[in-house]
Amino acid sequence: MDSIKEKHLEFIQNNITRMNNCSFQIKGWSLTIVSALLALYASSVKDVDGVAKGNTMFLIIGVLPEIVFWCLDSYYLQQERKFRGVYDDVAEISKEETRNKIKPFEMPLQYYQGGKYCFWRVFFSKTIWPIYLLVIAILVAGYFFL
Repeated sequence: MDSIKEKHLEFIQNNITRMNNCSFQIKGWSLTIVSALLALYASSVKDVDGVAKGNTMFLIIGVLPEIVFWCLDSYYLQQERKFRGVYDDVAEISKEETRNKIKPFEMPLQYYQGGKYCFWRVFFSKTIWPIYLLVIAILVAGYFFL
């Protein structure tokens, strides 16, 4: 393998790593914000006539950031998948038509549309939706049942 191709693959791998780190940080921020809102809910709980009541608005407010983080996480995972497609084509791992169109140090993400690169397919992928939907379901259930 020539040094130009190795450097190109290294640049692509750096982008894949960056997208992965962003996705990981988004999950961390999501957990932090939901935890903070749950702490605010817990601090607002008061005993009224022997029944503990808190401000459940803190629970329902947590749904909006979860949806935003779900979309952001899906976007970064989509970008990561596109960069993996570029990597495979530059490394000549796949036999797709786009492989021959990639010039040295080019990262043509526009070739990677639809299929596994589709935003909605990533949004509902088995590694993403259970995490966010579970948290949203818990927040909504807490709002209605607490």
